[in-house]
This record gives sequence, C-alpha cells and structure tokens, in this order.
Amino acid sequence: MKNYLKVERAKQNITQAELAEKVGVSRQTINSIEIGKFVPSTALALKIAFKFNTTVNDIFILEDTDWN
Repeated sequence: MKNYLKVERAKQNITQAELAEKVGVSRQTINSIEIGKFVPSTALALKIAFKFNTTVNDIFILEDTDWN
C-alpha cells in the first residue's frame, strides 16, 4: 500500500510526533506507516484522515500488488 502521509504532514507543517500524539500512537508507528513497513488499522487510517480534514483514499492508495 502506498501512502501520502509524509506529504500531508508537510502541507500542514506537523511532525511525526505531533501527529502521533493527536491520533494516539507512537512516533515510531507514524514513521513505520510512512516508510511502508506498517499498514494502519481502519480506525487509525480514519483518525489520520480526520486530523488532516481529508479522506482515507487521499492518503492511502492500494497498489496492484495489494489485490493478490
């Protein structure tokens, strides 16, 4: 799964730690999502999208390989 989390953070000038605090996870979790090592739960993805006032689909994108 591809994501634009780092881009969204940059647009709003928010650090990984700040986002992590707002959605109730560790900074390491946000980092792991950004580098593609961790796929967030539906609830976490929704929280992240809400904090950026956007949709989950604007931040997280399924790739062709995710359908296999």
